[in-house]
Amino acid sequence: MKKLAFYTLVIFLIISCKTKNIETVNTTTNKEKLPNLVIVLSDQHSADMVGAYGNKQLITPNLDQLAADGMLLENAFSSQPVCTPFRGMLMSGMHPLKNGAFVNDVPLLPNKTKLMAEILKEKGYQTAYFGKWHLLGGNRDRGIPKELTYGFDKVLTNNCHVDFRPGKAFFWNEKGEKEFFNEWEPYAQTNQAIDYLKSIDISKPFAIVVSLHPPHDWGKFKGVDGKMHYRYDTLDELMALYKREEIELRPGLEDTPDRRRMYHGHMAQITGIDIALGKLTDQLKEMDVVDNTLVAFTADHGDMLESHNAILPKQYPHDYSNKIPFIIKYPKKIKAGLKTKTMLATMDILPTILGYMDIDANVNFDGKNLSSAIVNNKLDEDDYVPIWNYRIGRARNSNWRGVETDHYTFSMSNESKDPIINVLFDRKKDPHQLNNLYNNPAYATIQKKLEGFTKEWMQEYSDEFYGAKEFNAVQPKSKWTYNYKYSPAELLKK
Repeated sequence: MKKLAFYTLVIFLIISCKTKNIETVNTTTNKEKLPNLVIVLSDQHSADMVGAYGNKQLITPNLDQLAADGMLLENAFSSQPVCTPFRGMLMSGMHPLKNGAFVNDVPLLPNKTKLMAEILKEKGYQTAYFGKWHLLGGNRDRGIPKELTYGFDKVLTNNCHVDFRPGKAFFWNEKGEKEFFNEWEPYAQTNQAIDYLKSIDISKPFAIVVSLHPPHDWGKFKGVDGKMHYRYDTLDELMALYKREEIELRPGLEDTPDRRRMYHGHMAQITGIDIALGKLTDQLKEMDVVDNTLVAFTADHGDMLESHNAILPKQYPHDYSNKIPFIIKYPKKIKAGLKTKTMLATMDILPTILGYMDIDANVNFDGKNLSSAIVNNKLDEDDYVPIWNYRIGRARNSNWRGVETDHYTFSMSNESKDPIINVLFDRKKDPHQLNNLYNNPAYATIQKKLEGFTKEWMQEYSDEFYGAKEFNAVQPKSKWTYNYKYSPAELLKK
């Protein structure tokens, strides 16, 4: 009888241990089911400069394949087509008047909400950031203090600079030292990301952002017309992929040798970014994590490339300035080859990505979780996204507000009557936005409706058409460029 009791106890203990082992395995399996995240950013890269968006002269096979394997958004917009504001909204899902990053070189506030990497770290993610940062504010030529890395475990960046050449491009290492790259900056930054992926614990989820600065101007050149133009020339091997005399400029733009040179360099830079993306996706394949990894590609904003006689590359309401590529691949939830017309604004990106990843951030985002709407191609007649530009008077940019719908582009200014910022375009009849219908009597009803949408979102975010006068009147003692405490909304309400 005692022997029977002893054997019974032994069998019970064995079963108990096996059960615990099974529970441990199941727990590990559940952890492994958390999806990985890879966000790849380019900079001045409009949607019309990608093969998958219909540009047949661009060489972008990896971007095109990403779109074929995932989903392409036809109506993604950079709400404020400027680098720092875009990145601030991407990290926070909040409006710039709340998150602090409302113009270039003004910091994203670290104390207003949980930010992207902070949210993911709470879920056990390994987090890293490579490439252009442009969220520190103030002097660009300095490393990022640990307390301002916003939840990223590893940050290798140059903050912001525009010389991408080997031997000129650099990054701040983890000792706070400046190191120079011996290859073209985007290739070097991609290799940093790849080296990181090779070193991490593959049993734990990871989230990385790879921010590749080009395509972007890097200074100016004196053209054959005697005028100064933005410079985009890049590596010889990339330039050699295009024949300058065969390049097709955007409709409505006067064809000149100087503009052909701009296009040539810009397009070559884009192909370089595509090559970098290909290297990164190859690494994901080697790691056998493709099926459980959400990959998103997008850009800060576009580049006018002198269309509409624009003085600046960006900060205008036109598609070339603010309509961005947005391609997302996540095999577990997104069928291959989808296209969607659902309207996406910058503030929607973070909550939407978290929605696909089934992560509840417990954050009251200003943006929407559009993960379901996008895959179902949901688009209602009155859907719109807000667009705007703020200024504090130190640049040649303009102050305007507006909206994008699937059918129209609208913007207005209370400071200037310049037709480049007071616009109404019928995007269906006039896809290249060559015919400005602002104050056209035939479109009076439509303009009134779009102005109503604009005032609606301005009221939602307590935007009283603030401009340089208002922002400078409440500027903190630290100046906006070194302000790490107060949001514009808090100071403007005092």
